[in-house]
Amino acid sequence: MINRSFLQINQMAEGIAVTGGSDSLRIQGVSTDSRSIQPGNLFVPIVGEKYNGHLYVEEAFSRGAAAALWQQDQGEPPAGRPVIQVDDTIAALQRLAQAYRRELPVRIVGITGSNGKTTTKDLTAAILSTTYRVHKTKGNLNNHIGMPITLLQIAEDTEMAVLEMGMSGRGEIELLSRLASPEAVIITNIGDAHLLQLGTREEIARAKTEILSGLRADGFFVYNGDEPLIERIYPEVPHPASMLRYRFGMSESNDIYPTAILQDTDGMHFHINWPESPGYYIPLLGEHNVINSLAAIAVSKYMGVQDKDIIEGLKKLEMSGMRIETVRLASGALLLNDAYNANPAAMKAAIRLLHSLKGHRRKIIVLGDMLELGPEEEEYHREVGRLLDPEEIDELFAFGPLSYYIADEAERTLGTSRVRWFNDRQRLSEELAAFIRPGDAVLFKASRGMKLEEIIQAVQKNNRQT
Repeated sequence: MINRSFLQINQMAEGIAVTGGSDSLRIQGVSTDSRSIQPGNLFVPIVGEKYNGHLYVEEAFSRGAAAALWQQDQGEPPAGRPVIQVDDTIAALQRLAQAYRRELPVRIVGITGSNGKTTTKDLTAAILSTTYRVHKTKGNLNNHIGMPITLLQIAEDTEMAVLEMGMSGRGEIELLSRLASPEAVIITNIGDAHLLQLGTREEIARAKTEILSGLRADGFFVYNGDEPLIERIYPEVPHPASMLRYRFGMSESNDIYPTAILQDTDGMHFHINWPESPGYYIPLLGEHNVINSLAAIAVSKYMGVQDKDIIEGLKKLEMSGMRIETVRLASGALLLNDAYNANPAAMKAAIRLLHSLKGHRRKIIVLGDMLELGPEEEEYHREVGRLLDPEEIDELFAFGPLSYYIADEAERTLGTSRVRWFNDRQRLSEELAAFIRPGDAVLFKASRGMKLEEIIQAVQKNNRQT
């Protein structure tokens, strides 16, 4: 993580004035949360619509902060404290991160997309870690505040960093890409997330291809070739004229694609179209995760990782939470927790995964609302209901006001006796726990705000007691 003197931090953040500090004061690490301050940290108080971090500057110092930023429109800074006054604390945090990144020899991979970016980040980091010292985005530190913190967390001896770039509107990914200055970038796909904010998939594609804005000269651009919008839209975005483009996907028109896929109970075996392709294995279920692996393989090969290490890295993958996390109940039932986020494309992938599972007594799907889809949200939910194959899915448990439309549509194919809709989390948890039998497979999918993980926890607790 960053380790600089007080005056170096001031220069990097382009401070307006300093008080109470000297060049002998060392600062190590940065935090925007006074509750998680570590001794020696720089505290960055953020001003938001409903909160103001300046109210907690003294608390941060009491917890061991070495210094703090102070936004000049927030009155007088605390007397006698090491403070750097700035025009805007978020902008100063971004400038600090960008300056630190310029001092690092680290090679950076930037990843964005509507679905699969966290999985692809984990896959890429797992492979690169076989050969290099790697840092990757932790949790949801992938926006205009989280990305700078992520950059400032990178140790100075790190060789590779794999950074996830999220957004809620136009211009955000451009900012993140310019801060990170990646050598390689991946666009996993263009889905329907953020339709509420951006209106059309074309605008989503424009927002995602902004990742090219910070790509280094002669950089490596890896994108989903099965999505024609990327090919059509990316020329509109400033990008290096000499960048290398590489397409991945299911279609044989791509530069890298799978030639064989076999799913077992715990993961996916596959081969690719490269000459003398070895066999690969990932401890993840679903063909869509094979596609995510292709992007990770392509970038890792570009970064100099050998084939044997690519194979080993994929096998030892460690995933971020709730990305098709498998949970075995004491009864032997299998829970598939894919409840981190959801949009129509991700829902379709989850349903295809459940359809593809073999050898289970019954297949049950628990679906919650997809949020932020805009005026067409009812139709998007109805479309999900129409995708449920009565030959492959035995029971639907739907949760939330928008999921009523999933249930309503699913009744036409599954029948009313196999569809249950709930607007009460506890009642759903109780009925689901009572319904599950040994040998069942249960898939959970919804937007993060629906908190399906609480239902999974309740089912696990109930299963231990029975």
